[in-house]
Amino acid sequence: MVSAFLFCGNISAQIKKDKALGNEDVISDPVRALLDSENFEFIANTMFPMGQPSKNLVGSDYSVSFSPKMILSDLPFSGVAHRGMGVGRDKGMRFQGKPMDFSIIHSEKEYHVTASVKTDDDSFDISMDVSKTGYATLTIESKNRESVSYQGEIRKQ
Repeated sequence: MVSAFLFCGNISAQIKKDKALGNEDVISDPVRALLDSENFEFIANTMFPMGQPSKNLVGSDYSVSFSPKMILSDLPFSGVAHRGMGVGRDKGMRFQGKPMDFSIIHSEKEYHVTASVKTDDDSFDISMDVSKTGYATLTIESKNRESVSYQGEIRKQ
């Protein structure tokens, strides 16, 4: 819950700053303003591996940083890996690269973020639904691993 408080504190400070500048659109939807900046971070609180119980990640500092120039993922992985990725060699959902097809779609109820990242060893399709309060569900599909989902929240980088 500490990170939820930090997120609310960051948004509250941003609202005060934007109020002083007279930017009413940002005040009415600070989450949209954060997403529209295209520079934000997803902080994972829970991991949902396929066919396994959920895993609490609170306080572990697992995250994904988003920007149009680079996505940097530092998330754990639990599940089935394919293509010779033996036990002990898996490094989690840790990758970085320039995103292809990076998009943020706004709707009345939530936001949807998608991106693809290709590395020398794998390709990753990222899909994230973000609520108006900043809580998010992120799913990563990989060519070499089972898909995995995470719940957490977004915040300013």
